[in-house]
Amino acid sequence: MSTPKPCFTRDLSQSEQRFLAAMRDVGFGRFEYVQIRDGQIVLDPWPVAVRDVKFGAEAAGDRPAHPEFQLKSQVAEFFEYTRAGDASEIRTLEIRHGLPFSMEVELAARQRGGRP
Repeated sequence: MSTPKPCFTRDLSQSEQRFLAAMRDVGFGRFEYVQIRDGQIVLDPWPVAVRDVKFGAEAAGDRPAHPEFQLKSQVAEFFEYTRAGDASEIRTLEIRHGLPFSMEVELAARQRGGRP
């Protein structure tokens, strides 16, 4: 059974909310070695976060003041993807403007057509 695509922050689990806040904190950069188990992002150990710093650039845009807000489509698609995963590892998750932009995913042997 698939889970519905999240639309608001209230639709996210506590770990998803923590990871969303971390993406927004990074602003521009990437996360490395993000584990997915049973449709949940594993935060222990915390994934490696790398921030890109560009000198002379303007600061990132404003954040919603209220903790409850509608998710951007990129965020909703990202969590929809992770929720559908059984076991995999996101090798790199590129973040732009605090939003997931692209990722490289290593699939578990079973998903690659191999044996468990």
